[in-house]
Amino acid sequence: APARGRPASPPPVTTGVEQATDAARACAARATTPEELQAAMAAFRQCGLRDTATHTVAPQGRVGAPVMVVGEAPDADEDRSGVAFCGETGRLVDRMFGSIGLSRDDLFLAPVIAWRPPGGRPPSAMELKCCLPFIQRLIVLARPRRLILMGNIPVALLTGERITAARARGKWRDISIPRHGADEGNASPATRVIPALPMRHAQQLRASPTARRDAWKDMLELRKTLEGDAHNHDA
Repeated sequence: APARGRPASPPPVTTGVEQATDAARACAARATTPEELQAAMAAFRQCGLRDTATHTVAPQGRVGAPVMVVGEAPDADEDRSGVAFCGETGRLVDRMFGSIGLSRDDLFLAPVIAWRPPGGRPPSAMELKCCLPFIQRLIVLARPRRLILMGNIPVALLTGERITAARARGKWRDISIPRHGADEGNASPATRVIPALPMRHAQQLRASPTARRDAWKDMLELRKTLEGDAHNHDA
């Protein structure tokens, strides 16, 4: 006779995006350098953006640089070249950070996802969920002291809040980045907490005087914070 009581719970349903996200997490965890992560992403087949983009856009900069800048999805220049923060956007970013004495040697630069969506459309929520483990792993591998989240998509994705860059800008906030790398032992903390400063994307500065004023305030806040970091380190 069948057993009495509550019926058995059905097994959890695993969707395609969940499978792809799990695969991305496992793929990212195996990388121990940004170069290994880049190669793993270039071979990753579970995200359709990989097959429609021209290149898997590579980050630029020095591991251990004090500031990591996470930008929007790649633009047409980045997609064609395969290089993050190139073209006009790169020149704007160079001028912004140069205004407070920071050069590319002081920065590690990466798009929030490595592939340009077709036609430059916004990435879907499912595409962002699948790509999130890659940018989280890159942040761990780049080892910055501070993050700049430049634009609406990196702000929303990495803070986990439904908020725009314009509303979130101007204040540091701590964000938690999972540490699931194969090279990290059980003694490593499960997450790394890193201060992040949201700000508008550089391209917005061309059309809006308000955006330019906000960006200058954000640059001054970054300079003050880095000076404080250096003082505390020397003390």
